[in-house]
Amino acid sequence: MSGRKKPPGPPTLTPPGESSYVVGYAKPPERTRFQKGRSGNPKGRPKGAKNKLPQLNEERMKSILLEEAYRTISVRDGERNVTVPMAQAIIRSLAVNAVKGQHRAQRLFSELLTMTERQNKALHDEWMETAITYKVEWERELARRASLGVTGPAPLPHPDHIVIDLRRGTANIVGPATKEEKAEYDMWSERKHMFEEELQELREDLAGETDEAMRAILQTEIESTNRVLEIIRKAIPD
Repeated sequence: MSGRKKPPGPPTLTPPGESSYVVGYAKPPERTRFQKGRSGNPKGRPKGAKNKLPQLNEERMKSILLEEAYRTISVRDGERNVTVPMAQAIIRSLAVNAVKGQHRAQRLFSELLTMTERQNKALHDEWMETAITYKVEWERELARRASLGVTGPAPLPHPDHIVIDLRRGTANIVGPATKEEKAEYDMWSERKHMFEEELQELREDLAGETDEAMRAILQTEIESTNRVLEIIRKAIPD
């Protein structure tokens, strides 16, 4: 047993001039070894190599959640595949499970629906109250100015342009609400008046025209002007 030769170890290299130091596993050449007191990476960590902490005003988890919620995925809808946001797919799956009789899904779906409808109702009531208060207060202010003979900047939107329908529970703004909208509104109001005058002139010309060819031309122009006025009146009612 004592005469058995040991198996040869891993090969070693002996660089010239370093005969006293055997190069091999875990023994690099002396000239390439790390030197004591000197960093092995003098340039440091490259920029962006480490994840940065979010700023104090950042809500990174909320951003991640919203990105995932609205990431589109492909789901089966009957005989075809459709692409929908992740959030919609989850709610659809929840509703399907609720219909199948899963009590937990039924309870969760009912809670989500109730909460959503309650929030929408609160927003609607707040908007109605704000619109009514605005309209009433500005009508009083404009009446006060008129009684005293004083003038002031016109409100935007004008209270006459706020239409309250208490039966339907709606409040709509049918006029400009900003200076930019006011400028555009005035421009289209002027054009509306211009088209109305043109329409009146065309009708008068048609009434006094006897030539059939000319009457046909006038009738076509009247129809065209009426179509333009219909479009303008949708934005600026009479």
